[in-house]
Amino acid sequence: MSGAHPTRGTGAVAAHAPAHTPALAAAPGPAAIPAMAERLLAQVRKLPAIRMAVVHPCDPLSLAGVLDARAAGLIEPVIVAPAARVEAAAREAGLDLSGIERQDVPHSHAAAARAAQLAAQGQVEALMKGSLHTDELMEAVLAREAGLRTKRRTSHCFLMQAPSYPRPFIVTDAAVNIAPGLEEKADIVRNAIELAHALGVAQPRVAILAAVETVNPRMPATLDAAALCKMADRGQIAGGVLDGPLAFDNAVSAEAARIKGIVSPVAGCADILVAPDLESGNMLAKQLEYMGNAASAGIVLGARVPIVLTSRADSRASRLASCALAVLLAHRYRSSPP
Repeated sequence: MSGAHPTRGTGAVAAHAPAHTPALAAAPGPAAIPAMAERLLAQVRKLPAIRMAVVHPCDPLSLAGVLDARAAGLIEPVIVAPAARVEAAAREAGLDLSGIERQDVPHSHAAAARAAQLAAQGQVEALMKGSLHTDELMEAVLAREAGLRTKRRTSHCFLMQAPSYPRPFIVTDAAVNIAPGLEEKADIVRNAIELAHALGVAQPRVAILAAVETVNPRMPATLDAAALCKMADRGQIAGGVLDGPLAFDNAVSAEAARIKGIVSPVAGCADILVAPDLESGNMLAKQLEYMGNAASAGIVLGARVPIVLTSRADSRASRLASCALAVLLAHRYRSSPP
């Protein structure tokens, strides 16, 4: 890992990338934690609310998130869940669901299937996970009969802001693809670039992460990283500047890259961090959140509608920010369907 390293071949896109490629809006320091959600809400404030199917929100936390997003003007919720369970959760928390459309179904599996059907029929423009398992919702979304698949594989993106980094950045994939191969990683990168574009980053810098910054035949992640960069060379992945393999320090620290002799338009200023697999991506995102005080929002791309995968541990700001991402993408999909 030490010693000089030649200039990296990052593809035709990278070769002509401007030295000052626009980055996600910077907001360093402790104030950046709540500011990320505020910036996202400000970005979508002028956009009309979207109809969103909320799948099986049968606990007070999920229902409170629905009401928060509705009050913020982000969504017109359609609750798809067993009516008795929803009403019991609302009573427990003292929540008023007046005026919210609800569709009664017998159980969580039926809720996921019905929500996918609503999305396929164009009756809702986004989905949000309630108190059911992620795999149950995604199974319904990805069922061939649901009609929500696109030419791309679905993948999850965390938009994050850490006090120690000068711009928001995307971590992917930390929630959907367990052990992606090269073809799946290419779609993961394409989806992340699409999200960056929606956020206003014309040419996002994409770091393909591995444990080292050199290609090692015994480390498949480094081979995939090199192949992804060559795919960008050949125009198979477009819209961003790719480099890899890059160790995490080289991706986010210009000083670490300088010490190691890495000359790269991505090193030290990455907008997108692509993890080798779900385990490493999930650990990275959670370490950033819980030990690095990073703010986060999450969204699934690659289906015909954006999907918000909430967690019971998500803060109110994180849930609102995730809904704001869904609004941003849903409006983008009106003119440019995925």
